[in-house]
Amino acid sequence: MADVQVTCVNKRDRNSSHEGITHLGNPSGGWKWTRAQVIESIEAKTNTFYTLVNGKRADIAVVNGPNGKYVRTHADGKWSDNLLALPECA
Repeated sequence: MADVQVTCVNKRDRNSSHEGITHLGNPSGGWKWTRAQVIESIEAKTNTFYTLVNGKRADIAVVNGPNGKYVRTHADGKWSDNLLALPECA
């Protein structure tokens, strides 16, 4: 199992108040996956994913929402929006 840092995301609509992440990636790591691929990998326990913002790690977990599964960060016992704050993937 690899522990993989996510450094960028692609969102469905940056101008919407309900931004949906479509892809997660790390250009220096040479990868960009769909949200579904990341969810599948987390659930299969083949990889773990995290963000590192201002030296603070936040693990990425799968959440069951009203519109299906999505990913969200969790650090210090709190859910946060670290993923939405990441820059756009190329």
